[in-house]
Amino acid sequence: MSSQQIIALGGGGFSMESSPVLDDYILRQGGNNPRICFLGTASGDSESYITRFYQRFAQRECQPCHLELFRRDGRDIEAFLCSQDVIYVGGGNTVNMLAIWQLHGVDQALKKALNSGTVLCGLSAGSICWFEAGVTDSFGGDLQPYPCLGFLSGSHCPHYDGEENRRPAYQGLIKHGRLSPGIAADDGVGLHYLNGELIRVVSSRRGASAYRVEMKEGRLVEHCVVGELLIE
Repeated sequence: MSSQQIIALGGGGFSMESSPVLDDYILRQGGNNPRICFLGTASGDSESYITRFYQRFAQRECQPCHLELFRRDGRDIEAFLCSQDVIYVGGGNTVNMLAIWQLHGVDQALKKALNSGTVLCGLSAGSICWFEAGVTDSFGGDLQPYPCLGFLSGSHCPHYDGEENRRPAYQGLIKHGRLSPGIAADDGVGLHYLNGELIRVVSSRRGASAYRVEMKEGRLVEHCVVGELLIE
């Protein structure tokens, strides 16, 4: 089995930042001139989102492409995704994305791609989805826990410093047993996993960090994991 790599961004990348450092970091993990595919399912395959993807990656040394499910063509999804070096999942509605992926067999195709050495990555919905569960605003109103693909153990919360309700909501869900312990990431932070283990935390801006959140002896504990600053 090939090495399994997942890079989960709390926020950032081409859709949130002018700086390309997180996207360039992702590309480096895919090898020389990597084939990189954008999945914009969570945004309903927004044309403007897809355009922004190409605006960023057409300027890098890679081969960008995308896969739409709301306007699906006849290609074999599993074969196509497994042929990619990097698969980049955009933000949006996590719950809708996971439901649509299941209907089209994308969830199983992503698992096979991961096992064959394709780097999986993404931000927000594209970050939550790889874990056992995450905190999401997909239902509107209060942030809610939701089960995800389970490629990575534990729970996850993106936008930890970018949205004021994220931190208290995530801590509360763990404290009351509605989410398993896990890891949160500020905007601009990437969590790099190799074979299911966190090997590196990287950041596009100073002061941005990741946080392990868990219960110990009946008390909520948050451990800060400072990210390695990537310099443009």
